[in-house]
Amino acid sequence: MNLPYRQIRASYTEEAVTVYQAYDPDIAGRAVAAQRFVPPFKRERMTWIKPSFHWMMYRSGWAAKPGQTRVLAIEITRDGFEWALARSCPSHPGTGDDHASWAARLRDSPVRIQWDPERDAHLNPLPYRSIQIGLSREAVDRYVDQWIVSITDITDTLGTVRAGASAPPAERPYPLPAALAAVVGAA
Repeated sequence: MNLPYRQIRASYTEEAVTVYQAYDPDIAGRAVAAQRFVPPFKRERMTWIKPSFHWMMYRSGWAAKPGQTRVLAIEITRDGFEWALARSCPSHPGTGDDHASWAARLRDSPVRIQWDPERDAHLNPLPYRSIQIGLSREAVDRYVDQWIVSITDITDTLGTVRAGASAPPAERPYPLPAALAAVVGAA
């Protein structure tokens, strides 16, 4: 099966999309209890959300890397997700981009986009890309205060998924409007 080189794949419903983040137990535990991010989570820092389960497992080393030992599945509103995409800028200029224009857009945007190699169940790179979304400034405030529907700590289930005893979350292509696909550089 030939997949587009850049395509957002995620678990989603009519109302929400699931993204993943990994934190230390203090931040994760307080977030699950409050069902939103509270201190020691820092709004002043860029926070990266990932719709790809396997990319999150790669990034966190199956929740084994320091500071990333608790993996959270965060359902956010699709309106919030699309708001972020609409106000995003790639982390690096594209081929043929005017560097000054890109740098101005990067400076003004509260959201950064990166496309990194998607990962298979063994965390090997695949020949197509997965999106990572970095939220800063206004985007972090909206994420924390408006977009979060639920926060679930999925760390205890990771061992069975990794061993193949249970399936990872089902992800499918996210139906991006053409204008948003152009903003984020999706195929």
